Amino acid sequence: MVHAFTQDVPIDLPTYERIIAAIGPEPLEGQLVHLCVRRPDGGLRYIDVWESAESCGRAFDERIHPAVAAVLAERRPDREPTSSPLEVLHLTGTAVPAAD
Repeated sequence: MVHAFTQDVPIDLPTYERIIAAIGPEPLEGQLVHLCVRRPDGGLRYIDVWESAESCGRAFDERIHPAVAAVLAERRPDREPTSSPLEVLHLTGTAVPAAD
């Protein structure tokens, strides 16, 4: 069962680009899709799909949170932005694992 969510983040594109650079070019294990779009209010929205909640949690613990902490060292928010789960009804693409 895949794990998918949206998350609105109060950052701008240059900050997002610094976070992505800090994460590094190696693929995040278990990540199937990461889409970043601009919200009408100017913030950003992430749409993520992972192989599992466990692979997502590991990636956040090992790579994403350390990168965010390094970039936002002086203005890190007090809490993680709210994530909203998504119910995936259909997913296709080259990064999607075959169904068991």
